[in-house]
Amino acid sequence: MLRKNVNTMLDIIIRKYFNELQLWKNEENDIDILVQLVNAIRPKNPKKHESFSLFNTIEFFSNNQVERDNFVAYLKTVLENKNFDAILTDAGILQDIDFFYEVKKRIFAKILPYQAPKDTLQYVLNQIFYADSDPIWVNKIPKVELETLFDLFEFETIYESVEAHAPLYEVMEAINLLSQRTSGKALETDVMKMVPEYSGLESPFAAFEKELYAIEKTIRTKESEFFTTSSDINFKQLLVLHKQCNEFVEKAFQNSSKYGISLRVNQNLLSIKQHLYRIGVLMPLLVIDKPEEKKSKSIELAIKLIKYNCLKTNVRKLFAESTQLLSYEITQHTAKTGENYITESKTEYFKMLYAALGGGLIVGILCIFKLLLSKVEISDFGHAFLYSLNYSIGFIIIYLLGFTLATKQPAMTASALISALEDGLKKNSISADEKHKSFAKLFARLFRSQFIAFVGNVIMAFPIALLGIWMIDTTFGINIAEMKWEKFIIDLNPIQSLLLFHAAIAGFFLFLSGIISGSIANRDKHFDVKYRIEEHPWLKMTFGKERTKNFANWYDNKWPGLMSNFWFGVFLGSTSSIGKFLGLSLDIRHITFASGNLALALYDAKFQVEDNLLFWGIFGVFMIGLVNFLVSFGLSLGLAFRSRNIPLTELKPIFSSIKRRFLSKPMSFFFPTE
Repeated sequence: MLRKNVNTMLDIIIRKYFNELQLWKNEENDIDILVQLVNAIRPKNPKKHESFSLFNTIEFFSNNQVERDNFVAYLKTVLENKNFDAILTDAGILQDIDFFYEVKKRIFAKILPYQAPKDTLQYVLNQIFYADSDPIWVNKIPKVELETLFDLFEFETIYESVEAHAPLYEVMEAINLLSQRTSGKALETDVMKMVPEYSGLESPFAAFEKELYAIEKTIRTKESEFFTTSSDINFKQLLVLHKQCNEFVEKAFQNSSKYGISLRVNQNLLSIKQHLYRIGVLMPLLVIDKPEEKKSKSIELAIKLIKYNCLKTNVRKLFAESTQLLSYEITQHTAKTGENYITESKTEYFKMLYAALGGGLIVGILCIFKLLLSKVEISDFGHAFLYSLNYSIGFIIIYLLGFTLATKQPAMTASALISALEDGLKKNSISADEKHKSFAKLFARLFRSQFIAFVGNVIMAFPIALLGIWMIDTTFGINIAEMKWEKFIIDLNPIQSLLLFHAAIAGFFLFLSGIISGSIANRDKHFDVKYRIEEHPWLKMTFGKERTKNFANWYDNKWPGLMSNFWFGVFLGSTSSIGKFLGLSLDIRHITFASGNLALALYDAKFQVEDNLLFWGIFGVFMIGLVNFLVSFGLSLGLAFRSRNIPLTELKPIFSSIKRRFLSKPMSFFFPTE
């Protein structure tokens, strides 16, 4: 019924404008008729259709000669002398290496689309094929129907002429411009730094330009047959050089693990890659081996023009492509760090316990200091500053002393797990089941490492906080938690407070601190910070070469962790004050601090707390730890999956394998049993 209505609407429009009266000539804006026609055939849900037939349209024009002749004359008027090279060179290709500017520009263009001059094909396509879904249903039109319409509407192939503004001329101009842009970007200093292997060699991009010029010169000087063939030696050489250009870009991306990479360089390389891909799409249009290819390649070009123009403001694709390599480098750093947090032997397991006890000791002291700072009469900003300073100094001390804060581990260990899974997936010598079994075994090691770290933090933070408040009370006669026990207990109750939400916020900050650590390590690697420090003339003269080198090594190993812990402290310390400023219930809940606060509450209540309240308080501490872990680990796992292009379909066999491991060897998730 719907298709029948569509066909009726088409008949009405065509008969109205293209009968003997030729009313289309009276229209002030002749494109509007074509807009109506496409709107009449455009499906509402193109993804639901396996194919999209124009059989009825073909049948109508085949049986109505007058309407067809008038429509052909109309199409020539609309499409004649409309240049389109800008679509091929610009649409969907990264134009600016400033990522945030490019995102802003595309979002603005989605809201208020750019309108090209009216003498261009881009203007025509903007008016007719304006929906993002248009390429979907256009691609589903059977090829044989498109070729039939091509003949019915008397279209010429793009190989009829190479004069200025002829279609083939536009294609060659587009390839030339893309090639020149690519060559210029590839010769920039920051890009060349990524591929020292090409230093002193002739640029494959310059060689590609020369070969392309030779081919196009040959085509332009012909009197007819404006194309080349796949057997042409020059075209074969062009393909080889195009491959070498792509290898240049791939080598630069691969070298990011050695030299690091900045967002600017990443965008530059991505732009070169996109330009090369577009050149690779257009080059075959210069080649004709069989006469029938003229028609098929002309139709192919038309479809590509529609697709490129529709998807030119795609923000999701830009974000995915631009951030993938950077996220890989960041998670690569966290994976290497995370390996240190996964224990295997009993010795490593108990070392983790001792490190966690040390972390709990520091956190217990931080709980006391935060309570003291809360009594300082100062603005919310002042409290945010003092709390942030308290947290940051404490976390940095934990880090420098080699202690462990359990919740800092998931953001690091998730990447290590995925790195191990990636290595397993690359090995063809073992079955998929074995790969997932190995992953499950590694996850069990990770889980028990997290478990003992949680235990160590909690069982030490509780008595240290209790000892601290008792010593202050005994020495100075001041109960610093006076009248606060009820608030502390309620804050630990997942029923009476926003505990789970606040724990999730802390989990997000844990994930974010891991990202900061990886991004700083990547940045320092890219800018050769370690080498710069080692060879700094003033430092070598003042402190000597050996000390300068030792400092450079210390900086390289410790600085990312220091900054990560510093900012994690700032996040935790300022969240509550920011929430007050915004009028929102924002706060953080962290398992180790929660256990310390439980101790302070019990002391203030003189240990006279109802069993019901005590149960919810202890249960709340457990829930905080669980949410801290799940959020930080889940976000890090998702980032690691995406950065390594591992499909999410792998999650199901992974979870199944972990489940089987837990059911068969549950104790291995808590203790090193093997």
